Amino acid sequence: MTQVMPLPPLPWLSWPALRLGCCILFAAGSLAPFARGQAPAPPDSRRTSPFRIITNDRLGVHIFQEDDLSLTARVDAKGNINLNLVGNVHVFGQTLTEAERSIEIAYREGRILRHPEVTITVEESAPREVSVQGQVKNPNRYSLPLETATTLSEIISRAGGFTDVAKGTSVRVTRILPDGATRVFEVDIEDVMKGREKNKAKVEAANLLLEPGDLIYVPERII
Repeated sequence: MTQVMPLPPLPWLSWPALRLGCCILFAAGSLAPFARGQAPAPPDSRRTSPFRIITNDRLGVHIFQEDDLSLTARVDAKGNINLNLVGNVHVFGQTLTEAERSIEIAYREGRILRHPEVTITVEESAPREVSVQGQVKNPNRYSLPLETATTLSEIISRAGGFTDVAKGTSVRVTRILPDGATRVFEVDIEDVMKGREKNKAKVEAANLLLEPGDLIYVPERII
């Protein structure tokens, strides 16, 4: 009778080796999307919408080790903040980080500071509002919360929804851009408001994020 001898334990099946192998496989799987050129899913923009500066915001501008240049001032009607030695710097529509960089550039290019380090704080925020007019049940001005962004369909809902003669296929949003130019969006949100729209492009259009100062107009349907 032939005796079968047990095989010696394989070194690559030892617990430390198995654990190392699992880690390698896990890492390979985690990095696979990047290897294929796929970016990770973006965060929900409605939860990460940044604070953007508007007219009448009261800002504190702090320059590291330059107390005589630090100040608190309001953003004027042209979107500028008036700074010591450099004058007006345009900050309307910028995030706080973007405005800090704009001010640093102004001090560098004005040859006033070689390496300015600017920090901006919001001392007082101006009301963030949009205007909803036309064929909605409650036309009015509506405030926008600071902590989250508001979509077009949400603001129409806050205005009571469409009237019976509203042309929800051609809702217009007029926006003043940071450079003073005007941009107009025309959006079809009628089916989205009625909960029967499945077209992804139309749903995304209805989720247009509003900005302070936007004018929303709902025209009347021609019968």
